[in-house]
Amino acid sequence: MTVLLGCIADDFTGATDLANILVRGGMRTVQTIGVPTAGTDLPACDALVVALKSRTIPAADAVAQSLAALAWLQAHGARQFFFKVCSTFDSTDAGNIGPVADALLEALGERIAVVCPAYPANRRTVFQGHLFVGEVLLSDSPMRNHPLTPMTDASLVRVLGRQSRHPVGLLPWSAVSAGGPAIEQALAALVAQGARHAVADAVRDEDLFTLGAACRQRRLLTGGAGLALGLPQNFRAAGLLPERADSDPLLGVGGGAAVLAGSCSEATRSQVAEMASRQPSVLIDPLAGGTPVELAASALRQASGALGRGETVLFYSSADPATIAKVQSRLGQEQAATLVEQTFAELAKGLLAQQVRRLIVAGGETSGAVVAALGVQALAIGPQIDPGVPWTRVLGEQPLLLALKSGNFGRPDFFSRALEMLR
Repeated sequence: MTVLLGCIADDFTGATDLANILVRGGMRTVQTIGVPTAGTDLPACDALVVALKSRTIPAADAVAQSLAALAWLQAHGARQFFFKVCSTFDSTDAGNIGPVADALLEALGERIAVVCPAYPANRRTVFQGHLFVGEVLLSDSPMRNHPLTPMTDASLVRVLGRQSRHPVGLLPWSAVSAGGPAIEQALAALVAQGARHAVADAVRDEDLFTLGAACRQRRLLTGGAGLALGLPQNFRAAGLLPERADSDPLLGVGGGAAVLAGSCSEATRSQVAEMASRQPSVLIDPLAGGTPVELAASALRQASGALGRGETVLFYSSADPATIAKVQSRLGQEQAATLVEQTFAELAKGLLAQQVRRLIVAGGETSGAVVAALGVQALAIGPQIDPGVPWTRVLGEQPLLLALKSGNFGRPDFFSRALEMLR
């Protein structure tokens, strides 16, 4: 198998977000869960997205996993590489975006890489190096209260500068909006100043297409899924990619459905509230006591009647910042997160045993725990539910459909519309 574009994502929902963009651009795309092993059987594809669960692990581990993914992609002929990070640049001053971006840059021998998490379709824009969520700065958005990666500085030049060993410069909108030659000139000036990463402004989708075209000869890009919008056309213009339909059809999969919501983002909390008003729901309370196996078993007992009647059940731990703070003060930040993730992992296995074959999972960490628990190795990308979130089909003998949703994505009725697509 030879791929054109090799992608490394720092979480599973972000990987699916990127894969969705590429499929809609006409690239046959496969998402793997972790670096594929020698015996992994993958279909022919134009783009391969290696999904890692590396966003919040120790930086040295994130670097090692990312370099292993890079080596695998290089061995399979990838011509260009994309380091996918969250559109809200989720990280801390210790990493992991900077350390991984440094390692990839150095391994590929590149002088400079464009960095841009903007995605205007999902209300993420960058101007003068500052990231906006809708109309407010990242530091004024709900991301400032994220339980693992609170984002209190909207300046990506500063944020990345604190993480990277190399100087970070700004590729301003005045250059981006002027087109390819102006971008090349601005990047050359940054290289002359010693910069190795260039945070790019983008306030419109057109800016992302312009950046993609300008980076056609650059081997590494770092950013959100939106930065990939223009990449398929580069390969098409080079005669490497034919015209294709924009999605891999989902095969009919029977069985029940369930929603697992572990994200505490504002968007997911609104989705939980909407669905809980109409469907059976079960709260996963980490303060209830018990191991993940015990908490999952209790949740399944509470839902047994509804599941037996073929109803869709919502299982959620989503909570407001005050409740999160209470849980973390009692259990500790890391212990609380691990308990919730492992509970959802056990819950997913229990649901699969009860013939549930359609799962919606909200939250990057929750999605990572679930796919690992289910032994998922690779996904085919299906139709889009909302920008950045498609249905996917697990590749393998066991029929299973997954929708892996970033906590921040989707309209309030996301869960309902996702399930309606499969009727």
